[in-house]
Amino acid sequence: MTSRSLSTTRTIRNAAVRGTTWLDWLRRVLHAVESRRHLAEMDDRMLSDIGISRTDAMREATRAPWDLTPPRR
Repeated sequence: MTSRSLSTTRTIRNAAVRGTTWLDWLRRVLHAVESRRHLAEMDDRMLSDIGISRTDAMREATRAPWDLTPPRR
């Protein structure tokens, strides 16, 4: 097993402990993938309208799909 698959396994297990189902977790992952893709496609004007920089947008867009925790500041 790779460290990524171990991380994913732990994430799924933690979701189960919190009372969410695997399907709920999968929906959240798919939503994160879609919203991060949209964020990466925004132009600089759109990003400034929502108050984030191109660097922040790209950092968010390149996160792992299963990384659903808020970004560290």
